[in-house]
Amino acid sequence: MISKKFNLQNAIIALIVGWLTLFVLIPNVMIIGTSFLTRDEANLIELTFTFDNYLRLIDPLYAKVLLHSFYMAIVATILCLIIGYPFAYIVAKMPEKWRPIMLFLVIVPFWTNSLIRTYGLKIVLGTQGILNKSLIAMEIIDKPIRLMYTETAVMIGLVYILLPFMILPLYSAIEKLDHTYVEAAKDLGANKFQIFTKVTLPLTMPGIIGGCLLVLLPALGMFYISDLLGGAKNLLIGNVIKSQVLNARDWPFGAATSIALTIAMAIMLYAYYRAGKLLNKKVELD
Repeated sequence: MISKKFNLQNAIIALIVGWLTLFVLIPNVMIIGTSFLTRDEANLIELTFTFDNYLRLIDPLYAKVLLHSFYMAIVATILCLIIGYPFAYIVAKMPEKWRPIMLFLVIVPFWTNSLIRTYGLKIVLGTQGILNKSLIAMEIIDKPIRLMYTETAVMIGLVYILLPFMILPLYSAIEKLDHTYVEAAKDLGANKFQIFTKVTLPLTMPGIIGGCLLVLLPALGMFYISDLLGGAKNLLIGNVIKSQVLNARDWPFGAATSIALTIAMAIMLYAYYRAGKLLNKKVELD
């Protein structure tokens, strides 16, 4: 019996390792290798080693897109945090019978592909869309506001798609909050603002950091939102990778850009790991 169980565990582990090796490790190794090769017009890739693909990333043209992409992702993350924290806090304070319903409503959008939801936003944000027609009907504006193919439309799209990724870790952190600390702060004479800034906010910081990473990292590469809502003037890093691989057929530079984005994400994840350890250490000391 023990032997059969051991063999089954080994088989499952071998299956998982094989799957990850075939569909994660090998493709990533191929991308890394491609990023050091040279573009070839006829065969896509020429087996000539070079660092030029990475040096091109500091070119002002691509550096500008990189900085703009980080700017858009950071602003979208801040907006998601501003919207998501109060929402998660309110849900966490609701009676237990209502919490699953509210979380269900947060998760429902995941049932529809994000690309389809982005197309739906075009109907809402268009010049003759639902939003403009509603504002005109309420006599708030006299003529339609141009939202499509602007930075604002891209920001709305990013926040709309990624907001649930902020709410869920925030809710988890707030729901698990030890309220004895809050009661102790009240007994010591702290007002609501002091309780929030000195107790609630620090104790829910892991959820804030986790939510920010879950929003920031995908926001850097969601090229289809920029394509559909922002036009050619609001590019993200994902747009550069897509255009280099599919349009320019420059696979080595597209691979180098992808590796650079992966490294940036890894640095952020490591920062999250270190911040989490420091916060846990601080809580233990307190």
